[in-house]
Amino acid sequence: MIIVTGANGQLGRAVVEGLLKRVPAERIGVSVRDPNQAQDLQERGVRVRRGDFDDAESLRRAFEGASQVLIISSGTLGEAGIRHHRTAIEAAKKSGADRVLYTSHMGSSPTSRFAPMIHHAATEQLLGDSGMAFTSLRNGFYAASALMLLGDALRTGELIAPEDGPVAWTAHADLAEAAAAILSEPQFDGPTPNLTASEAIDMEGIAAIASEVAGRTIRRIVVSDEEYRDRLRSQGLPEARAAMLTGIFQASRQGDFAQVDPALANLIGRPPIHFREVLKESMDRQSS
Repeated sequence: MIIVTGANGQLGRAVVEGLLKRVPAERIGVSVRDPNQAQDLQERGVRVRRGDFDDAESLRRAFEGASQVLIISSGTLGEAGIRHHRTAIEAAKKSGADRVLYTSHMGSSPTSRFAPMIHHAATEQLLGDSGMAFTSLRNGFYAASALMLLGDALRTGELIAPEDGPVAWTAHADLAEAAAAILSEPQFDGPTPNLTASEAIDMEGIAAIASEVAGRTIRRIVVSDEEYRDRLRSQGLPEARAAMLTGIFQASRQGDFAQVDPALANLIGRPPIHFREVLKESMDRQSS
């Protein structure tokens, strides 16, 4: 049985939907904090069990009978997040699973200027130390994050951010489809190639695409890291989050997210979704 954690979230649910197109529902299980939110999956034949990263026993029950377990990153940073992943890996091992998969990142590195990459690298180390077969999905940078970094630029006409570098912005839908393909036909040991869109785009490029889609000029304005952090703090963001978001630009300046690879296109059998389409879809949703 293939178990997917976090199946009530955007990526986890999309992975399950992809799996349902590839394997029988009775071969799929989900581990979710609130089973009531996954009743539709249960009605379609998916096994639904409660699993909480803060409750090792719940994970062991949720992973019972697993051949593979996909751990969707918990989203909690620092030691608490790494502890969550350690608990899940240990539960998968105790369940007798043959392989653990983890949604990592193309920029995974213990020395990254962007804090979540350190978190991913630590989890990959846990996987390597576990003695289990594992696959680390080196996902491209989520295109949804570029939408977040755009902020209110579509309203103000100004995309204000520090100096940056190109980023291979990649759609959730493509990464979910790739994960489903890898789960249904295991083919990678250890880290995968970078699973990215076909183009890396910097903030200047994002502004140009936003201008094209919106039909009005969006200007790219470069500010210092310090001014950007101050702007974020003035908007009510805590210091730690402001520093983390600034780290995206510091890491991208070093080229950490610029590499593109054909692996994702090969897995899904088509060109990856371009950021332009992600932005257009987001704008259409907001206007409907």
